[in-house]
Amino acid sequence: MRMKKFIAILSAVGMLAAGITGCGGSDASDVSDTSGDTQSEWDSSNDITIVSREEGSGTRGAFIELFGIEEEQDGEKVDMTTEEAQITNSTSVMMTTVAQDEYAIGYVSLGSLGDTVKAVKIDGAQATAENVKSGTYKVSRPFNIATKEDLDNEVAKDFMNFILSEEGQAVITDNNYIALEDVKPFEGTSPSGKAVVGGSSSVSPVMEKLIEAYKGVNANAEIELQTTDSTTGMTSTIDGSYDIGMASRELKNTELSAGLKPTVIATDGIAVIVNKSSTVDELSSDQVKSIYTGDALTWDEVVE
Repeated sequence: MRMKKFIAILSAVGMLAAGITGCGGSDASDVSDTSGDTQSEWDSSNDITIVSREEGSGTRGAFIELFGIEEEQDGEKVDMTTEEAQITNSTSVMMTTVAQDEYAIGYVSLGSLGDTVKAVKIDGAQATAENVKSGTYKVSRPFNIATKEDLDNEVAKDFMNFILSEEGQAVITDNNYIALEDVKPFEGTSPSGKAVVGGSSSVSPVMEKLIEAYKGVNANAEIELQTTDSTTGMTSTIDGSYDIGMASRELKNTELSAGLKPTVIATDGIAVIVNKSSTVDELSSDQVKSIYTGDALTWDEVVE
């Protein structure tokens, strides 16, 4: 516990003790009458609970790049996320963690954003699909799928064609992502067999919807979905465990040189989220950076 919070707790204990002494023989009803609302208000002097994603997460990779939470060291970019950050291994765990801690901050895919947390404005812009598309909200990244250049799985090929069609891109739009332009109606070949798709937990929710829609036009095919992370999605596609890998970031040079062919299927925003009880509604990019690099330790260091 940091000194600031410790001093605040000692002060609160002292005030409580003084109140009890002053009340003398007051009964419980007297305390209830004078106490008012017993729920404490959100206090900006409290420590920030910083929540981040695991290494290998495409969302983390895009987040630290977009907010400058990395620096060049010996010719390599180094992630400068503070060691104080709590690490979660999926989008759903991230949202649950922030929802349960009133002083927490985190980040999730815009398309996965639920009503259990609050998305803050970044540099004055609200995190919406419309603002991502217009360029007003600049915290965005591509959703990629990747295959080996010599992919020979007919089900995987047909499913990819569906994702890139009018029907597939309608699913993208319906789930609050930015769809591709100039797409054509789906012309499938209805192959039978199985394909395995795996990777990013941020891409996984919309991929599940795409699989459901594809089964409606090709009941002969089985698509297995495995949710891991972007890096695992790419390495498992390289070694043949996945037919199609998912990444919520650009592919790395090492992945491209290993023979992967990326295809953008949508654009997604990254929403910076806080607990719903927080009074913080807006942050600048620099404030987010100062939090995640550990320069700002309490909320009152970044907000008034």
